[in-house]
Amino acid sequence: MTLAARDVCWSAGGRMIVDGVTLRAEPGKILGLIGPNGSGKSSLLRLLCRLRKVASGVVTLDDREIGTLSRHHLARRLAFVEQQATTEIQLSVCDVVRLGRTPHRSALASWAAADEDAVEAALARVDMTDRHDQFWHTLSGGERQRVHIARALAQMPSELILDEPTNHLDIQHQLSILTLIRRLGITCIMALHDLNLASLFCDEIAVLHEGKLVDAGTPESVMTEALIQRVFGVAVAIRRAASGRRHIEYLIEPF
Repeated sequence: MTLAARDVCWSAGGRMIVDGVTLRAEPGKILGLIGPNGSGKSSLLRLLCRLRKVASGVVTLDDREIGTLSRHHLARRLAFVEQQATTEIQLSVCDVVRLGRTPHRSALASWAAADEDAVEAALARVDMTDRHDQFWHTLSGGERQRVHIARALAQMPSELILDEPTNHLDIQHQLSILTLIRRLGITCIMALHDLNLASLFCDEIAVLHEGKLVDAGTPESVMTEALIQRVFGVAVAIRRAASGRRHIEYLIEPF
C-alpha cells in the first residue's frame, strides 16, 4: 500500500506552483518534503490528499487514481494535519479529536466504546489528556497543533500527511511529536522547515524548489552542502555530532 504522484502539475494565478513532480511514499516510511517558502510543499500535500485537483499528472493510492476513490474511502485511509487550523466554534479538545472518528461511523450510529478509546488513546499520545474538557480556542498555538495531530490519530489512518507539524512548538514538543510520528509505523509524508529535524526523523527526503522536484533519496545522499547552498542560498557545513548523527551547521558571518 502506498501513495504516489506521477508528473503532477498544478497552477494558480497564472503561475505554475507544482511543476511535474513525481514521488512515492514507501509503505511504513517517512518521506520529508523540504524547500524554501513558496517551493510548492503545501500545495503538493493538498494534491496528494485530493484537497486540490491536479491540472495534469496523476496521484495514486495503491495504484488506483485517487480521483476514482470515494471521499469516504479516502477519509478512512488518509489523514491530513494542516499547518494551522482555526475555528470560532466553542469546541472542547475532546470534541475536536472526536471529529477524527467520523469516517468510521455511519450517520445513525451511536458513539461506541471503541470510538471513545480511540480518542483517549490519541490524546494520550500527544500528551493532552489533561486538556480533555478545555475549550480549543483557549489553547496556545502549539497545543492546538497537538490536538489536531490527535484528531488525525483518532482517525486511525494508514497514510498520514502533515504540513509543518512542528510549527509553533517548543523544542521539547517538536522532538516528542516527531518521535511519536516516527514510532507510528505508518506511511507518512510531511513538510518540514528545519533541515536537521528532517535529516534526523525522515527515511527519505524530497527537495522542492520553484515547484520542481530537485532531488529525492535518503537524507545523507540528498542533503549535501552543495544542494543546500543551491536551493536555500545559505552556506553550511555538515559534520558528525558526538552521537554519530549528521548535523547541519549554518555558516554565517560573526555579528
